[in-house]
Amino acid sequence: MNKYYKVIAATVASVSTVYIVTRQKENKLNASWTTGYEPSLKWNSNWDHRDPSALTKPKSRNFSSNQLQESNENTVKKTLDDSEINKHSTKATRHLFLIRHGQYEVNAREADKMILTELGNEQTDLTGRRLSELTKKFKFTKLTNSSMIRAIQSANNIVRHLPEDLPRFEDPLLCEGAPIPPEPPVGHWKPELFQFYEDGSRIEAAFRKYFHRASPEQLDDSFEIVVCHANVIRYFFCRALQFPPEAWLRFGLDHGSITHIYIRPDGRVGCRTLGESGFIPIEKISS
Repeated sequence: MNKYYKVIAATVASVSTVYIVTRQKENKLNASWTTGYEPSLKWNSNWDHRDPSALTKPKSRNFSSNQLQESNENTVKKTLDDSEINKHSTKATRHLFLIRHGQYEVNAREADKMILTELGNEQTDLTGRRLSELTKKFKFTKLTNSSMIRAIQSANNIVRHLPEDLPRFEDPLLCEGAPIPPEPPVGHWKPELFQFYEDGSRIEAAFRKYFHRASPEQLDDSFEIVVCHANVIRYFFCRALQFPPEAWLRFGLDHGSITHIYIRPDGRVGCRTLGESGFIPIEKISS
């Protein structure tokens, strides 16, 4: 090979190398099963706006609120008062046990007629027994149910198996509804858009009321029972885990099932059980 062809070959090889390197840099793999990847969606640790550093004013007055958010996290922490950080910090974990009501008269035309069926009463009685077994591990701190008749009856069946002094509350924010248009849409269930507009804000308000890290005044872990509805629980699950909220209709929940979500002091959220219903005999399971 003469000198002319050697120069051409070397040039082509160099260009190919540059092209390959460039393509490798452009094609980033954002997948959870790879190593050294960039997450497609990063976890927002201040999702409830209760991170101690977000509640503490910096020592320096040179920071505006926008600059504080945009500044490097380590730099910002150096400007914060440690005593103020401790003042807003908590060491307790909040546990939420979300219970779906039992089977009910779904074909009833009036809301107060949508009562539990005989099977629904059996299901939630079994749920109460299961929660009673869990008291060996957890000390439940309160129970809250929605104001719909099927949730009230389900809670009545459950509390029979729990300590008599367990505080109990009722909250209409937890009532069933259409939280947000699902993606992908389904053909058999198409509420009017105004229903999403009305119900969505209420259910989101319920999420913000019940899902947040513990307050600094809370010294011990808490274990709360919330008896409500499938749509509400599925939306809560997606919002709490920072999944797309539109995905709420991609999974189902059995009647009387238990979903256990915990919220750590640092804002991390996890799910121990989703729609657990193994304590109900297979012939009594319905959804």
